[in-house]
Amino acid sequence: MAENRHQALGLSDEKVLQMYETMLLARKLDERMWLLNRAGKIPFVISCQGQEAAQVGAAFALDREKDYVLPYYRDMGVVLAFGMTARELMLSGFAKAEDPNSGGRQMPGHFGQKKNRIVTGSSPVTTQVPHAVGVALGGRLEGKDLVTFVTFGEGSSNQGDFHEGANYAAVHKLPVIFMCENNKYAISVPYEKQVACEKISDRAIGYGMPGFTVDGNDILAVYEAVKEAADRGRRGEGPTLIEAISYRLTAHSSDDDDRAYRSREEVEEAKKKDGLFAFEMYLREVGVLSDEQFETIVERVKIEVDEATDYAESAPYADAEYALKHVYAE
Repeated sequence: MAENRHQALGLSDEKVLQMYETMLLARKLDERMWLLNRAGKIPFVISCQGQEAAQVGAAFALDREKDYVLPYYRDMGVVLAFGMTARELMLSGFAKAEDPNSGGRQMPGHFGQKKNRIVTGSSPVTTQVPHAVGVALGGRLEGKDLVTFVTFGEGSSNQGDFHEGANYAAVHKLPVIFMCENNKYAISVPYEKQVACEKISDRAIGYGMPGFTVDGNDILAVYEAVKEAADRGRRGEGPTLIEAISYRLTAHSSDDDDRAYRSREEVEEAKKKDGLFAFEMYLREVGVLSDEQFETIVERVKIEVDEATDYAESAPYADAEYALKHVYAE
């Protein structure tokens, strides 16, 4: 029997099955959204495919009762783990009135839900980084035991917001976890044309914080790194920079043709390292996931995605005059 890594990390069999189901739900929701987009039913998709292991591994390492997450636009795995539902995400895809993120105003991927401490993101990339630092500072001023977790792509780690946020968090020893989801491409620009250093985590030393690079396709490696970073933050030892290396299996968005800048062979090769299948194989090898359990989970996810699609498709749009709400003083 294979080595049981999850128990060594303090994760129960039940917990790792939940992690797997969350990953699978993110993947299947995403695949459904692409089909709906190609059928002309939803206008835009920005995908999490290939990055679910990093997202779900990180989210399960946090305290989902009190920590705050400031996700970037691909983080479907994070927000599902923090309590957003398939139905709510599909309402966002269809831009319906009940969309919890923006009431149908904003394109998908701009996650925000107060009750689950998912802090609203904006369209310019990396603005969520200084916000995460501010939430951590606010938590400290109010004497709260909370950690903030913020994600961004390797392309947006070059933005001023990242550097200012990292510097401030390190100087003030704030409990912030900065996680770069390095999927190798900033839209069409490959990593080697964006950054001269070998790893994004090499930047951490410049701010006086620890930096780690982990395999973003290995959900348990990401869990371990984020758990340690959260523990450091709670002990008052300050922020951590984690780089999770994965690969974006889809085009940048439904409006992008990635054939213009990367070969099909490269994408097919990356699919062999897909974190979703790697985790399934691991769970089978350690005897946690039987064929019967696998079929039950797949069926449950299918029903959830179908129900979310049917509900969101038939849900009402916002009234036209609602577009002016929160724009002018009332």
